[in-house]
Amino acid sequence: MFKKILIANRGEIAVRIIRACREMDIKTVAVYSEADSDSLHVKLADQAVCVGPAMSRDSYLNMPNILNAALITGADAVHPGFGYFSENPGFAEACESCGLVFIGPGPETMELLGDKARAKETAKEAGCPVIPGGDGLLKSEQEALEAALKMGWPVRLKATAGGGGRGIRIVNSEDELSNAYRVASAEAEASFGNGSLYIEKDISDPRHIEVQLLGDKYGNYVYLGERECSVQRRNQKLLEEAPSCAINDETRRKMGEAAVALARYVGYENAGTVEFLLDSDGNFYFMEMNTRVQVEHPVTEFVTGVDIVKEQIRIAAGEKLSFGQKDITVRGHAIECRIIAEDPSNNFAPSVGRIRVFVPAGGPGVRIDTHIYDGYEIPPYYDAMICKLIVYDRDRPSAIKRMKRALSEFYIEGIKTNIEYQQKIIENEYFVKGDITTGFIPQRMNR
Repeated sequence: MFKKILIANRGEIAVRIIRACREMDIKTVAVYSEADSDSLHVKLADQAVCVGPAMSRDSYLNMPNILNAALITGADAVHPGFGYFSENPGFAEACESCGLVFIGPGPETMELLGDKARAKETAKEAGCPVIPGGDGLLKSEQEALEAALKMGWPVRLKATAGGGGRGIRIVNSEDELSNAYRVASAEAEASFGNGSLYIEKDISDPRHIEVQLLGDKYGNYVYLGERECSVQRRNQKLLEEAPSCAINDETRRKMGEAAVALARYVGYENAGTVEFLLDSDGNFYFMEMNTRVQVEHPVTEFVTGVDIVKEQIRIAAGEKLSFGQKDITVRGHAIECRIIAEDPSNNFAPSVGRIRVFVPAGGPGVRIDTHIYDGYEIPPYYDAMICKLIVYDRDRPSAIKRMKRALSEFYIEGIKTNIEYQQKIIENEYFVKGDITTGFIPQRMNR
């Protein structure tokens, strides 16, 4: 087992990884920017190294500084968390060349699955059902038009690199195509340094369902049920659940087996998530695979009892999975609300400043993952998610009631947050009924 792990990330996921390491008797190294010197992950780690100025490109995306921090502190492994270098095959390869273990899949696998167009073709080869679409990357607007006319409107243009909802445009007619193509490509280039797009048929009002899996170097694989991730605003997830109320046992098994088939086909190692779209007829289609720990992993941990971060570390250290598929049982229901420093009344504008009062929710079945505290200054340079509120109870109605209670007692003073907006989501009659698709926010929340 590793003696010391450097966490190449910040915020709540860095705190989450540090806590797992502490319970495994593993020393930790935090990296931080000049703007993050007071963040909780810096205070909790055994060592901390400043890797640059405030802007991410100068600090959390400064590969030489992060690798040097790992080497000078004697770390023997690097956990990338999510975002930043977590799906960067070049970083994984650089870690290996420096004698550091990258806690994640190998660079070749990451490169294959990180390119969404190639991943889709690979999934098809592995036997996963895929969304009808064009062949490979688009070379021009004209090629996109020809493919769209063949498939029929609407279609979806998607960036082959990156994620987080950027570089995606739904196109409903020929008149919209040219502008959508240019905007999606430019957004992808600005966000990921790669403006390449591919095209696929747009599935009308689907659910977004994802399957969590684990695989070790010995060819052992398990899937840990599914997560319902349909509550999204501008393709960004706001609230996640496990399990999905729309999935029966047969579909759950088929989705899980499809996810494992893909992982086995590419020789995947570590934790990964296969994302699917589920249509109104119960058909599911491969969308992409995320080669890292997900923001919403706590809901799966609640319903399965599996600590996904600890399993990541054990797998990277060369250990075999200590359980098989028959040992995985999904019990109860969990819901996660992403608490974001933003002002819903002002078009969700980011909110920064000092937190004067922080009273997190508590009580039975409540978990808080965060890096903030009383007096903490929210910097303006990073993702606006400041906290994850996760609840667990015996079934979905009980979990909804518990989340309503937890949100009502969660209080943050000094900045604007979306706590009240999350309360409106959880109380929405369509949400309560489980009548949710990726169109829930624009269709049911009047925004």
